[in-house]
Amino acid sequence: MHKIGNIYFIAAIAVIGGALFGFDISSMSAIISTQPYLCTFNQLGTDENGLCRGPKADVQGGITAAMPGGSWLGALISGFLSDRFGRKMSIQIGAVIWVVGSVVVCASVNIPMLAVGRLVNGFSVGICSAQVPVYISELAPPTKRGRLVGFQQWAITWGILIMFFICYGSSFLKGTAAFRLPWGLQAIPAVLLYAGLMFLPESPRWLAKQDHWDQAKDVLVLVHGHGDPDSLLVKKEMEDIRAVVEFERANADVSYFELVKPKMLNRTVIGVFTQIWSQLTGMNVMMYYITYVFTMAGLADADGNAVLLPAGIQFIINVALTVPALLYIDIWGRRPTLLAGASLMCLFLSLTAALLALYSRPARPGEFPSASESMAISGAPAKAVIACTYLFVATFAATWGPVSWTYPSELFPLRVRGKAVALCTSANWAFNFALAYFVPPALVNIRWGTYVLFAGFCAVMGAHVWAMFPETANKTLEEVGRIFEGEGEGAIKYIGTPAWRTKNTRAKALESEGAVVQRDDAAAVSSGLETEKA
Repeated sequence: MHKIGNIYFIAAIAVIGGALFGFDISSMSAIISTQPYLCTFNQLGTDENGLCRGPKADVQGGITAAMPGGSWLGALISGFLSDRFGRKMSIQIGAVIWVVGSVVVCASVNIPMLAVGRLVNGFSVGICSAQVPVYISELAPPTKRGRLVGFQQWAITWGILIMFFICYGSSFLKGTAAFRLPWGLQAIPAVLLYAGLMFLPESPRWLAKQDHWDQAKDVLVLVHGHGDPDSLLVKKEMEDIRAVVEFERANADVSYFELVKPKMLNRTVIGVFTQIWSQLTGMNVMMYYITYVFTMAGLADADGNAVLLPAGIQFIINVALTVPALLYIDIWGRRPTLLAGASLMCLFLSLTAALLALYSRPARPGEFPSASESMAISGAPAKAVIACTYLFVATFAATWGPVSWTYPSELFPLRVRGKAVALCTSANWAFNFALAYFVPPALVNIRWGTYVLFAGFCAVMGAHVWAMFPETANKTLEEVGRIFEGEGEGAIKYIGTPAWRTKNTRAKALESEGAVVQRDDAAAVSSGLETEKA
């Protein structure tokens, strides 16, 4: 079968796996405040107007958390799938599981069935969210790696946006079709993902690890050499991959235990906390429960539909503001992007907490459905809360959103990359699970203090990034490995230099690319390989 070698096309197909996560976020957040959903899964009876109040706050938290709970398990298992069957096939397995989960969710008639379906969907998302960044990072050139892996976050935002407006349109349908239609339609992207991957090459680094050297070279010729088997860039990359594979076979096992050994522990802690902090920003909580926030601000109507359009603006912002990060993430570097994001998100969360503390009042019994029953705010302060919410989303979209998927996939050597990124992603889903379950009761019990808590997390994560996260932008994956393993000129500089003094090497990378003798300058840029001056 003909394989497509355009790296942007490869990334565009692969990141549909990220879009699955976005579909799930919207298919829950846009539906949980609508009457068809609240009546079908009702536990609290009706209010004085005869409207269904839906599940209990902790039960709704459990329904929402079922997906990230399944994702945690799927992410852990994905490392074994990826090492055994390859990066591409592991993503295809995730796509098949997603279709199964979507069928169960669509057919749900009670809370246990809905939770099980979301658990299965989560298992799929865990596999795809862990292995899509690995797959892309092992195919992408260093000077474009951040942008290409960052497409995963952009795909998530598109998934959120598309499914949200599908849900909005479906909300005008009568009966359970209002939520069954979008829950059924979300199976379609997984079918496209599975089919599209059939036309894409496997990771050359995984092929080399399996001793399929000819196939690995064919992929490099297709993707980096533009069909030229004599490309100097392809030869250089094959030499680097061969040296790394032979070294790793002679010096290491490939168990999860290796990730906590002294030489690997620093990378593991950094990678795991990159994903943990991305959750503790509170962004996915905002996405899941944004309709609750707008309900508190007085935008809801009797059917729960009026909050959907203002919430949809947030998702448009999320898509649009991810674009600057995709364009400039490799220019800005990882550290400045993460530091700026943590600082601004801390500011907007603090402002939201202050506004709610000063101007909100306790909600009257039965005033709002389910977990929205905590606070009410109106007038100018309510508009300010909405503005802070939009600004918070814009900040996350341009900073932590794409970088949190890119950074862990750059940190680890080939022998453990699949398992290591799986472990990091599992940390993401473990905290996603905990927060999805925690937030509805928190909004009821500690109210505006919920925002204070997340603001505190943002402050701590900024300090952690500043002190411990080195810059990895514009280095080949093999070079990043040498930095952490204490070999080579770059490693010597890093060992003697604190993380806050590490620099983005983009200028050097571009200079080296330009020095490579190649017929096609565009091919030289796409390879992203540095060459040493004789």
